[in-house]
Amino acid sequence: MTITTANLSVHRPVKWPRSAALRLTPLAVAALLLSNQAWAQWRVTPTIQLRETYSDNAGNQADDQARGSFITESAPSLNVTGNSSRLKFAASAEWRKFVYSNDNITNTRNSDRRYQATLDAIAVKEWLYVDASASGSRQAVSAFGPLPNNAYTANNGTDIRTWSISPYLRHQFGTTASLDARYQRDSVEGGTGSGFGNSLSSTGAFDVVSGPAFPDLGWNVHYSHQELSAQRTGNTTTENSLAGLQYRATSHLSLTSSVGYDKYEYRALSEKTRGRSWSAGFIWQPSTRTRVAATVGHRYFGNTGSFDASYRTPHTVWTLTYADIVTTSRQQFLLPAAVDTSAMLDKLFATAYPDPVLRQQIVQAYIAQAGLPPTLASAIPYLSNRYMRNKRLQGSASLRGARSTLLFTVFKERMNALSLQQEDSSLLPSQLGTLNEDTDQKGASANADYRLSSRTAAHATLYGVNIKSLRTGQTNDVRQLSVGLSSRFDTKTTGSLDLRHSKGRAGVFDNRDYHENAIVATLSVQY
Repeated sequence: MTITTANLSVHRPVKWPRSAALRLTPLAVAALLLSNQAWAQWRVTPTIQLRETYSDNAGNQADDQARGSFITESAPSLNVTGNSSRLKFAASAEWRKFVYSNDNITNTRNSDRRYQATLDAIAVKEWLYVDASASGSRQAVSAFGPLPNNAYTANNGTDIRTWSISPYLRHQFGTTASLDARYQRDSVEGGTGSGFGNSLSSTGAFDVVSGPAFPDLGWNVHYSHQELSAQRTGNTTTENSLAGLQYRATSHLSLTSSVGYDKYEYRALSEKTRGRSWSAGFIWQPSTRTRVAATVGHRYFGNTGSFDASYRTPHTVWTLTYADIVTTSRQQFLLPAAVDTSAMLDKLFATAYPDPVLRQQIVQAYIAQAGLPPTLASAIPYLSNRYMRNKRLQGSASLRGARSTLLFTVFKERMNALSLQQEDSSLLPSQLGTLNEDTDQKGASANADYRLSSRTAAHATLYGVNIKSLRTGQTNDVRQLSVGLSSRFDTKTTGSLDLRHSKGRAGVFDNRDYHENAIVATLSVQY
């Protein structure tokens, strides 16, 4: 095997693109926030949750080391939404405080905080737009250990913080074409104690897409350039260029093709980190409810392809997707691939509630009453400083009955390392240096609820995933089951009672399993 540095200069300082537009963006957003239009439809919702849990293994330890405890929890939170003709804003923040009845417990935490915010703004109509986001969440250090789903458990978890701001210009050249020119700066921080480095990147990109003047032969051009400065891996550069054609063969069928060039700069396992790309495929859309798009092609790392299909009926939504991309852990934290619960329910409720604003309110109320998570569980993201090839096949289905709803996902993901294992030397000891070299995950999740009355509903959640390191043979079989009842006492007060069972591998260096059983009572008051 040949090792190449692909012309990587680790100590080269990053030269960020000109960022005058970025420096002026906060002023434009501030002026927009102060305008009457922006303040027209703002809503601030404080909530407090009081939760009492009994867990027979609060630290997710191996069974012979399990310790039980009552866990008293106070969790104030704040949700802010804004919706106007020029601004869409959504933010939530939650802080949790834990008190334990048993002091003889390890791998537990005293508090937890999480937040998420997104902003889409029109700074200058028909010209300047701004996207921004920020998040703070608990992530797994390794896929071969307990999942950090219980906020009070410290085992195999770390706090990851991200932010991104992206001003962009958008202009329509009549019916000929449209132009998007974007500059983005983003950051991923956290996990430093586990060996995952902080990083900062700057990306410039533009897209030109043909307009209605080309009804039968459309075209598009894309180019992006990213400068990444990472604490553990130094400075790297990525360039992607692509030109595509789309020919409408019939009223329902279009043929697609593209050619391009990829240029990555990282310390690689093979000689190739750049090369030409091509693809050919089709888009078949016989109705507004059915769409299938597929491609086959080649990139510098080998043959590749994609698939995206969706089908909708008045009471069901079905999707199936496949993607084969180059990615990193930081990119997954910035753009998570989990299935968004709100997005699934929005499509499911589209027929019953055509108005998008009303539908969004119905969806959020439904999620709260049914006790659904914000995202449906999928493959486990873990910390790595390496570039990876990610092949992901994922399907989802949502079914809505008169009194019940079922959300189901199934997935299979293969991760192959493209850069050297030395990039993860601070994360993994030498004897486990190949643990993340080649991993395979497959699993499924299901969320179901049944409305017993206008105020009370029963719900159940099942999640299972098998993770295997194809180089070391280590595996982790994760199983989580939760069943419970939720009830709305009045318009602002809800309560729930849940039984939970979970199992998995106790740790990267401990091949024993852990089991946890818990009963959880929650009271939520919205102000």
